[in-house]
Amino acid sequence: MSTLSEHVLDEIRDLPEKYPQHRSAVMPALDLAQEELGHLTPEAMSEVAAALQLDPGYVEGVATFYTLFHLKPTGRHVLYICTNLSCSLRGANEIVEHIKGAIRVHEASEVSKDGLFSYEEVECLGACEFAPMMRLDHRYHYDLTPETITALVAERRAPLSAAAKASKSRAPAKPAVKKPAPKKPRAPRTKKSG
Repeated sequence: MSTLSEHVLDEIRDLPEKYPQHRSAVMPALDLAQEELGHLTPEAMSEVAAALQLDPGYVEGVATFYTLFHLKPTGRHVLYICTNLSCSLRGANEIVEHIKGAIRVHEASEVSKDGLFSYEEVECLGACEFAPMMRLDHRYHYDLTPETITALVAERRAPLSAAAKASKSRAPAKPAVKKPAPKKPRAPRTKKSG
């Protein structure tokens, strides 16, 4: 019996034709497997290797090299908090401490008792001008504060009740009005002389 669904295996088999080199499909294939299972098991990595007609050792090597691939269970929502220099200078370590309290864990990769959360400290996520920042549920969150973390965690803990879902489906949806975030001033660009 297969660990991965036939649908995901079909998607993985179709990946190589999208890349100039066959091996380039490994990362997106592992991402599909992880998205389905929550983490990469040895069986899932073997199935990815078979679907891509690659050596299982190569596939495992890719999975163990990159930090966004998980070999152990994670929470349903993983908070990837950047602790690189820019974020650290702007309070990332304090944000990490707040995250631990908000999701009720003691260390990175620990899964919260409700199974909803875990966090990881990661290197640069490429938005240093908006530090501290993190990735959560495939979205980036900038200029983090303890209040931001508390709100994001609360949103994911409070599922809509069946009654609220039913009333939403009957009533026409009101468009959400969201104020644009104030833009941070940037340093003026100067022309290079020469």
